[in-house]
Amino acid sequence: MSDIPAPAILLSAPAAPAAHRWKVLAVGVAANAAFSAAAAGLPTTAVFMRAGYRLDNDQLGLALGLMGLGVALFELPWGLLTDRWGDRPVLLTGLSATAAALAWLSVFASPTAGVVPSLWLLAAGLVLVGVLGGSVNGASGRAVMAWFGDSERGLAMSIRQTAVPLGAGLGALLLPWLAARSGFAAVFGALAAMCAAAAVLAVCWLRDPGGLRGPGGLRGPGELPGPGELRGPSGPLRDARVWRAAAAIGLMCCPQFAVLTFATVFLHDFSQAGIGTLTAVMVAVQLGAMVARIASGRWTDRHGNRRAFLRRCAQLSALMFAALGAVAWLVSGGPTTPGAVLATAALLTAAGVCASAWHGVAYTELATLAGVNRAGTALGMANSCVYLGLFLTPVALPHVVAASSWPAAWVLAGVAMLAALPLLPRASWRAS
Repeated sequence: MSDIPAPAILLSAPAAPAAHRWKVLAVGVAANAAFSAAAAGLPTTAVFMRAGYRLDNDQLGLALGLMGLGVALFELPWGLLTDRWGDRPVLLTGLSATAAALAWLSVFASPTAGVVPSLWLLAAGLVLVGVLGGSVNGASGRAVMAWFGDSERGLAMSIRQTAVPLGAGLGALLLPWLAARSGFAAVFGALAAMCAAAAVLAVCWLRDPGGLRGPGGLRGPGELPGPGELRGPSGPLRDARVWRAAAAIGLMCCPQFAVLTFATVFLHDFSQAGIGTLTAVMVAVQLGAMVARIASGRWTDRHGNRRAFLRRCAQLSALMFAALGAVAWLVSGGPTTPGAVLATAALLTAAGVCASAWHGVAYTELATLAGVNRAGTALGMANSCVYLGLFLTPVALPHVVAASSWPAAWVLAGVAMLAALPLLPRASWRAS
């Protein structure tokens, strides 16, 4: 037995190699992509889900929104657990349990020949997937924030956030085809396999950085904490600035969710677009969002203008949705013409990309404000707001369309972007 006390042994333990941060980032991307394939990919099967489960639009909106409700209710508890237990146990538990819930849906809640599961059986499974999958964002985000320094965090978090459109894009390519050819047992089975594969990567690569920051962002012994890393005992839950930022993120996500959950229904019902057009639009939205998120993260790291970027993105998104509403209103008399289909599809794609471009920048600023050690809680707060929007948006949108029209629904999506502007402070979000 060594005579060195236990605390000394811990302090003398070597730090993890700085280059390992890219593997940690890869785990974050894989975990978020796997869950996003379910959360954002399943809505691309909306037309098939409506037919397979024999739902009307109101029931479809409820089913698609319930996963978001599950995430909204449990994102904050998962974030608190992440800050208390650490990234690895939370992420492994969440991914494994999410894979199990999706496997259960595949076996027990998928339509078969002559048997259509009830709406409430489907709803219960989707809520459970949301509850368990809510662990992914806070745990992976905290891990990335811990491994990367402030000069790289915007890029790193934006790369991690590309996992959302990456997963959704993979879902848009694969899930409608699986739903049409093999049914929802194959859809949920494929999603379960993705989550299980991400859990394997987490087992292999996700670990603590060892408390040091050297090249690439791991702190060296003589380096002071970065802005916001040392917070008072009250933490993010009692910080009004963090709550305002979280609420702004939630509002700015609502237009994106409107596109993800009902774009295929809009193009199918309003423009009679075929599956090729539906798939092309959704894949283009997700690929465009990936490119925009990486570019915005790199740009704002170099120029230190995250706050200004967020305001401009909100304003431009509002303008794009207003234009989409105007064009949809103009062509409403003859939406099946090729020109009308092309115009609405192109504007829908552009609006969807713009509404998705800012995520990495916003999450970086939010986590920096709260501090790395409290990043799990802050990200949980934001994602509670985000997934509350994912629940409310698809539930409310069919009622807006029924009471008014599709053009009015898209204009209202732009108004949500404008409503977030007062919550985005003119001063930097970084703590002084």
